[in-house]
Amino acid sequence: MRTPLPTPAPAAAPEQETPRRTVAAWSLPVWAAVLASAAAGLLLDLASAPVGWWPLTFVSVTVALVALIGRSIGGALLVGTVFGAVFYTTHLVWVGEFLGPVPWLALAGLEAVLFGAGAVPIALAYRWTARYPARGLVQLLAVPPLIGVLWTAREVVMGAWPYSGFPWARLGMTQVGGPLAEAVSWTSVTGLSLLIVILCASVVQWIRAGGIRFMLGLHPAVSVAALLVIAPQFPTAPAGEFRVGWVQGNGPTGYFDDKVPGDVLAAQTAATVPLYGQPMDLLAWPEGGVDADPLSDPAAAEALDRVVRSAGAPLLMNAATTRGDDVFNTSLLWTADPTGRQWHDKVNPVPFGEYVPDRWFYELIVPDLVGLIQREYTPGSNPPLVQVGDVGVGLAICFDVIYDAVIWDGARAGAEVFVFQTNNADFRGTDENLQQLAFARMRAIETGRAVVNVSTVGTSQVITPDGTTVDSIGVDTVDASITTVPLRTGLTPAVILGPWLTALIVLAAAGALTAAGFSHRARTRAAAADRSTDPGRHP
Repeated sequence: MRTPLPTPAPAAAPEQETPRRTVAAWSLPVWAAVLASAAAGLLLDLASAPVGWWPLTFVSVTVALVALIGRSIGGALLVGTVFGAVFYTTHLVWVGEFLGPVPWLALAGLEAVLFGAGAVPIALAYRWTARYPARGLVQLLAVPPLIGVLWTAREVVMGAWPYSGFPWARLGMTQVGGPLAEAVSWTSVTGLSLLIVILCASVVQWIRAGGIRFMLGLHPAVSVAALLVIAPQFPTAPAGEFRVGWVQGNGPTGYFDDKVPGDVLAAQTAATVPLYGQPMDLLAWPEGGVDADPLSDPAAAEALDRVVRSAGAPLLMNAATTRGDDVFNTSLLWTADPTGRQWHDKVNPVPFGEYVPDRWFYELIVPDLVGLIQREYTPGSNPPLVQVGDVGVGLAICFDVIYDAVIWDGARAGAEVFVFQTNNADFRGTDENLQQLAFARMRAIETGRAVVNVSTVGTSQVITPDGTTVDSIGVDTVDASITTVPLRTGLTPAVILGPWLTALIVLAAAGALTAAGFSHRARTRAAAADRSTDPGRHP
């Protein structure tokens, strides 16, 4: 009897190498992923203001993505939270200047956990697409946009929830000092964040596909980078010039500053005197520049009337105002004729700063800190715009500058120039003002409008539509200036398409991840069925 020879298993062709050997096994050990993620969080802080080493954003995102490849759900949560903890504790250290370490660590901790939770879908996307060949179209062309929308959707959600969100730390904002900032006039800040992640994810996929041994795989990353570099700022139309007087009174506007009623108004008035007699179209004071409600306080109203008469121009000032049972953080255009006065109320009062959400709950946890915040501001609903003659002046009060909708609403309502009013007194000596300035500069580029960013205690700046600072007043300085700024009309694609793009990113992230999950599940079931019918095929 002849004994049949065993049939040798067919050798796999090199080009059909299993994804497990090319993609799925490509991951860092957990300990290395944690360390890499921590380093990436620190790099992102260095990429942001005030250091502003913008290229580090790309290094940070690339390292963070590498750290998530091959992670389980728990591992992704850990790695993402470590990134968030390092980044937010360093980036937001200024929060503790006001009320100590508890609010700082609480905010940084919340943001870190949310960031970590948002890392889980990214890790799942890498896992569910691992079966596709490393050099195939799915890995090189489909995975980077998927990772991009997942990362950016997390940015959008964290910027809107909870308690109106905290869109302070955004990838797009790190580019304000670099050559890519002009792209924001086309993409909005959110769109720029998306393109940054897609570029970094494309680099990661190229490395996974062989790196320098597969130079063709670098094409998607190069294409996105070229798009960002060559994109010029979208042009807006010149519409004349506008003379703005702006005053930094350096008054006692901090929460714990020693003062009596009227001190802040007196400081702003005294600092304005050198501008009297000089021609100007508008006089701008900062947030909190008046420490009384001129709508109900006759003495404050009379003081503002004197300023307007002496300046020969309407005064854009800010104060807490009361209407019925509601208190608002209000910017008022104060004119000699009471019928010409206009106002805008801050849209997004700061939780735990200007109001306490769920006060009953937090009083059980930190009653002493919550007790310091007595005033409860009501969100405003009127447009962020005042009309000075035939010129529309867009507004954003302090942290409202970080909310896209406030800026876009102002531009769409007819703003030809922006005035941002802020009070940084509670953050003296910290990075807060410079981080906020980065937002002001990026808003100028995004909308194609000049910005006058006036603070109580500094710094204050005038920014041209291309984001260049042309005039400034330093910190803790009493000063005033009149600057002629250009007026612009026309809406950038960022303003027109920004709301749609933001919604589309969130929907695309949810839809793409769901589709990837169903596809992964179907392929897993098919593979299991295949093994059950032909057990010798898969030893």
